[in-house]
Amino acid sequence: MAETTTIRISRETHARVTRLAALRHETIDETVSKAIRALRQDAMARDLSTELTEDEMAWLDADAG
Repeated sequence: MAETTTIRISRETHARVTRLAALRHETIDETVSKAIRALRQDAMARDLSTELTEDEMAWLDADAG
């Protein structure tokens, strides 16, 4: 494993992530990394699902030639 550090989380959160990692047959580090990736993907999906602004529409409609 790469160099590590400590983060402070509640005992409840620690127990939940430990259980989830065990269910997934992963380390806690792998589970947390995947959770962070999923949160980032969710944020990107929300950004992509918003309506385009007038400026964005104009940019898309612009002549590329």
